[in-house]
Amino acid sequence: MAQMEIRIFGDPVLRQRAHDVQDFDGRLATLAQDMLETMRLADGVGLAANQVGVLKRLFTWEVPIEGEDGDVTRHGGAVVNPTLIDSSEELQDGDEGCLSFPGLFYPVQRPLRVEVSYQDLAGDDHTVQLEDFFARVWLHEMDHLNGILFVDHLAKHDRRAALRAIREYRLEQGLDEPDKPAPPGNLLLGRRSR
Repeated sequence: MAQMEIRIFGDPVLRQRAHDVQDFDGRLATLAQDMLETMRLADGVGLAANQVGVLKRLFTWEVPIEGEDGDVTRHGGAVVNPTLIDSSEELQDGDEGCLSFPGLFYPVQRPLRVEVSYQDLAGDDHTVQLEDFFARVWLHEMDHLNGILFVDHLAKHDRRAALRAIREYRLEQGLDEPDKPAPPGNLLLGRRSR
C-alpha cells in the first residue's frame, strides 16, 4: 500500500469529470486500497479518485459506527461508477469538510435519502439506499467525480470565506510558488488504452 498525495483546491484535476471505469483488474484494486489507506491516514471518511489525480469514477469511504457496547465497526469500501437513481425531497443540514480543503467545515444542505447504483471492484452491479450521514458522504464523493466541490453548495458568504481561507492555506504551504514542480501522478483515465 502506498500513501498518495491529496490534491488541494486550486489543482485543476478537482474540477474535471472522471471517466467510467472499464477495467476491473488488479490495478483498480490496488488504487482503491491505496486510496483507502490515504483517506484513513488523513482522518477522512471519503476520498474520490480525482482528489489523488486519477480521473476514474471511483471513490472510497469508511464511516465508524459505535455500538451500544462501545465497540466500533467500520462501514465502507470502494464504489465504482456510481449513478444517482433517486433522492428525497426532504433535506438534511450538516457541516461538511473535504480533504482537498484542509481544516474547513461549512454547512451544506443535502437530500436526506438517496438510492444509488454502482459497481464493486469486481465489476458486479449493486443498488443501495442510504440516508443521513451515509447519504451525505456518498453525495459529496459523487460530486467530486463530476468536478463539483462542496464549496459550490455553500451560501455566498460562506463560499467567499472558504475560498479566502484556502487561498491563504495554499500561500502558507507554498503550493503556488512558480518554481514548484507539478505534483506527480499524471491524470490516469478510466478508459482502455489502445
